[in-house]
Amino acid sequence: MPPRSEPVEMAAATAVEGEEESVPRRRSVEAEGDQLIPGLPDEVAEQCLLHLPFPYQPLARSVSSAWNRALSSPTFLRSKAEAAAERSLPYLFVFAFDRATLRLQWQALDPRTRRWFVLPPMPLPAGGDGPLCPPAFACAVLPCRGELYVLGGMRSDTQFPLQTTLAYRAATNSWCAAAPMPTPRCFFSACAIGGRIFAAGGGDGGISAVECYDPAADKWAPAAGMRRGMARYDAAVVGRRMYLTEGWTWPFDSSPRGGVYDADRDAWEEMRVGMREGWTGSSAVAGGRLYVVSECGDGRVKAYDEGTDRWRPVSGSGVPGDVRRPYAVIGGAGGAAHEGGRRTIYVVGSGLHVGVGTLADVTTAGATEETVEWEVVKGPPAFADLAPCNAVVLFA
Repeated sequence: MPPRSEPVEMAAATAVEGEEESVPRRRSVEAEGDQLIPGLPDEVAEQCLLHLPFPYQPLARSVSSAWNRALSSPTFLRSKAEAAAERSLPYLFVFAFDRATLRLQWQALDPRTRRWFVLPPMPLPAGGDGPLCPPAFACAVLPCRGELYVLGGMRSDTQFPLQTTLAYRAATNSWCAAAPMPTPRCFFSACAIGGRIFAAGGGDGGISAVECYDPAADKWAPAAGMRRGMARYDAAVVGRRMYLTEGWTWPFDSSPRGGVYDADRDAWEEMRVGMREGWTGSSAVAGGRLYVVSECGDGRVKAYDEGTDRWRPVSGSGVPGDVRRPYAVIGGAGGAAHEGGRRTIYVVGSGLHVGVGTLADVTTAGATEETVEWEVVKGPPAFADLAPCNAVVLFA
């Protein structure tokens, strides 16, 4: 079914809370010699425009024809992409669906102002002219380039997997179709390593082939296949290694399966026993550390200790009660260095209420333990019927 959203003019992000954005007044560029900013050299003005957050770029294009040309030029877009991590700010992007209609929507939250923006409607994937199953898609992100990718999927009526590759670029606030995946997939894992997207597993676990997408070339290529196929439960990337687990399955009488892909060696290995048996929830990577938010109880957080192959509990409360399942979990992009030394995880729940967990190491009486403190960013009433199926963080 076609995704619907609030009206968007030229792919403009729209404020959800009903607040009217103040549109900059048009200036007489003829009087100023067509300068971008009167009194400043254009090269200095362009540096100023590089700091403009993505939701306001459509408004800025309406200032003058000179601004429109500058913001749309390939040189500016290339500079914006190259400087994204340094000059842009992290936004939380949420892939959600209406529980009654299965309508798909993408929203973006500015964690600083706590304002939501609606993204342009995502194009229908090829073969997706029937009803779509929202959780069947996989999402991957290149955060420092401001790019996210929506992959695969499944039609709800036929249960046929799809070959979708859709790309969103924050620099232009727009979607485009990319080269389709060679293997149709649903309920699979997709992760980014070194600027490339890897798709692995899927369906009922019968797909062992792994494929790698190069965004620069818009091409897919085979990667080392898994020893055996796996259905998706959860996946995470730490460094240049992708961790993929099927999780516990009924009747819970055998250890869950898990694999680890080493991108430098293009090879798979078995996941360690302690890691796969303790991986009982949705993962987040923050500050180079792997965390899991438990799918049971009150959503306690635990961290993986590679040295001991054990999961240790993180002190503090579980996910706040205002954030109700289903969860979409993600760690703050770029590690602790981009967040003032803090480690942050986001837990998006029903109605798009967001639990923001701040993790820190606390030393008491010579002993150090990790703690988490929560705050909640409540979704607006218009999101009451939405449920998240994926969340990513990228700089925009």
